[in-house]
Amino acid sequence: MRAAVLRGVREIDVVDVPRPERTTPDAIRVRIAAVGVCGSDVLRFAVGKGYGFPLVLGHELSGIVAEDAPDHGYRIGDRVAIFPCLPRNDDPMSEIGEYALGDDYDYFGSRRDGGLQEELSVPPRNLFRLPEHVSLIEGAMIEPAGVALHAVRRVAIPTNATALVIGAGPIGLLAAQWLRVLGAVRVVVADLDPRKRAVASGLGFETLEPGDRGTDELMIELTAGRGADIAVEASGRAVTLRQAITATAHRGQVVLLGDLADDLELPKELVSRILRRELTLLGTWNAKITPRGQSDWDMVIASIGRSVNVRDLVSSVSELESAPEVFAGLADRSGWSNKTIFAVASEAVEEIAEFRSSASWTAERR
Repeated sequence: MRAAVLRGVREIDVVDVPRPERTTPDAIRVRIAAVGVCGSDVLRFAVGKGYGFPLVLGHELSGIVAEDAPDHGYRIGDRVAIFPCLPRNDDPMSEIGEYALGDDYDYFGSRRDGGLQEELSVPPRNLFRLPEHVSLIEGAMIEPAGVALHAVRRVAIPTNATALVIGAGPIGLLAAQWLRVLGAVRVVVADLDPRKRAVASGLGFETLEPGDRGTDELMIELTAGRGADIAVEASGRAVTLRQAITATAHRGQVVLLGDLADDLELPKELVSRILRRELTLLGTWNAKITPRGQSDWDMVIASIGRSVNVRDLVSSVSELESAPEVFAGLADRSGWSNKTIFAVASEAVEEIAEFRSSASWTAERR
């Protein structure tokens, strides 16, 4: 089978590899359909940030079941999304369903080979059926949508809440949509990139354009001096996290969603603001797939194509053989990208033409 193998920094080869061994005795063979590219994948490619080489990237995954598994209710051809975290069953956090908070979990696409290959062996509990109205390309967006939902669910959304999201990449715009779904009356999105602000506007959000004046100053002005009840930092920068704190109203909540690229210094004035305004800072990590039927992932799958739009976040879809060129372009920022998806299975490749005719593929956005 074909796989895009990361052999070293900025070195990906698309080659033939053996089919993967079973991850667990009851694991099910799944043909990989579509794979989303996360910012962490680009860092692993560009600077080697990861757990070593060689590695097959890809943890945002949809697939098609390749073998009957009647004991688990799956048949050949079933369309699924794949949760990438493989927990240790004896971890105390696994025992309470907090798989991603364990100390020694495994993970497709980072700690073990992931989805940029034609097939994976997946434990049944990591599979989620896709509804008929959700495409395979959209199915690759379930993982980031789950991360964003999990972050927003950490927040207690007050009555008549105003929320600010800093960073209009896919995770930020998914968080903005979840804030709206879960009851925030006003959601404002800030980003330096006019094309990302255009995507946010197309989704119905107010936008802020930081420049000479920071996002915090603009948000305080927009709310007549009060600030946001909820601020989500989704850019992964120390400066925007500081702005999220200073843009937040009394007894507001700040969600640290972006994994910081630089160190954060907390001057005493900022600490004083946290104290005197009684702010709550909330960390968040990954998403939950328990309890089954009421988890983050269940809500994502029920909402995609209805109350949550992932289609317009996708900026390009490419085939597996183009992985070296696509990753080089993402690392060099040689073209604009919001969310890049790889179509691996033929069924996903057939969806590309329809995606390219959708609103998110206009020349202005490319």
